Amino acid sequence: MKFEIKYGKDKIKFYINEKNYLGTLLPNKVYVKNTEDEIIKKALSNPIGTLPLRDIVKKGEKVAVVTSDITRPMPSALVMPFVVEELKKGGVDEKDISIVLALGSHRSHTDEEKRTLVGEGLYNSNVKVIDSDMGKCINLGMCKNGTPVDIFEPVVKADRIVCLGNIEYHYFAGYSGGAKALMPGVSSHDAIQANHSNMLHENAIAGNLDTNPVRQDIDQSGEFIKIDFILNVVLNGKKEVVNAVAGDYIKSHREGCKYLDGMYGIKMDKKADIVVVSPGGYPKDINLYQSQKGLDNSKHAIRDGGIIVLCASAKEKFGEKTFEEWMLNKSPVQMIDEITRNFKLGGHKAAAIAGMLQKNKIFMVTDMDEKTVKQINFSYFNNVQDAIDAAIEEIGQDSKVLMMPAAGSTLPICI
Repeated sequence: MKFEIKYGKDKIKFYINEKNYLGTLLPNKVYVKNTEDEIIKKALSNPIGTLPLRDIVKKGEKVAVVTSDITRPMPSALVMPFVVEELKKGGVDEKDISIVLALGSHRSHTDEEKRTLVGEGLYNSNVKVIDSDMGKCINLGMCKNGTPVDIFEPVVKADRIVCLGNIEYHYFAGYSGGAKALMPGVSSHDAIQANHSNMLHENAIAGNLDTNPVRQDIDQSGEFIKIDFILNVVLNGKKEVVNAVAGDYIKSHREGCKYLDGMYGIKMDKKADIVVVSPGGYPKDINLYQSQKGLDNSKHAIRDGGIIVLCASAKEKFGEKTFEEWMLNKSPVQMIDEITRNFKLGGHKAAAIAGMLQKNKIFMVTDMDEKTVKQINFSYFNNVQDAIDAAIEEIGQDSKVLMMPAAGSTLPICI
């Protein structure tokens, strides 16, 4: 059987014996009739579990609108004007609105990045646009898992809190969106550290909500500070809004998660011996840091002891300094030990890969050099056919091979 997958800006072909072929996982196609503007307006007019935003706020109230930073795909510049218009219809003055960019543990924004995030009109208005600050938080209590609820002071002191975000699978928080804008979005270093230290828990996986300790912290943060309203969007592969939910921070978020599952959650009844993974080509495989998402999704489709064939160009190699340092200089055991003691951005993705290496071998087809690939505990191959043939030879001639040609946006759900 002949197959083709995206690799960098090219496509590569290979063959799999029919007796070995288990199947191909691809995202479900979604047909959307409405424009992005119409989808957002409809969500704001039909909130789940709350009154419309304009009926919640009052004249003279200070409102904090928390949204994602520049590292996230949330289209704040598209969404924000509709939210601000709702606030104005409720009587809120522009000068009483603060847009808080949730940095988490990321760097501060430049003025130009702030302008890009909120749009020219709002940036030049009386609406304040500020970055969150890990060092200026107020403690409000402690989650059941022992995570402190430390929230950025201007958010705590606001009369009303509105949280924006996009809903996508998150490899250890289950899903993005909802109260994640606050925890870890505008939380302290200690809170982020405590929350993220649970990332290696067996239930801290993409698509899991109720028993996920990372998501439990996120949702429980709303028990200590009132989130008055959220607006979350779901994006397709082109980063276009295909769905939006608004209202209660739990109820509406869960509806958005269900919609996401219908797009990207693909059910399967048997795990594979070998999984062939393409993050989806350029730019999703431009470096290993970006390719990690597709690699992580594949762990839900592979049995323990199986082999993952990762096909990622990674022409720019690692893509993040801390990630590179950890991958090159620490063993999988050292990475897992350190991330539980000292969460570090970049190191967290290395630790996630380390967790996979404890259960599965990773064969990598890549433009990275062989020495570097071996140094990070992967097996190097310069073409897909050789990698698949070697995997079948090692696992057994009757082994079953699963294809994930768009692994970055496909979550296998084993039933």
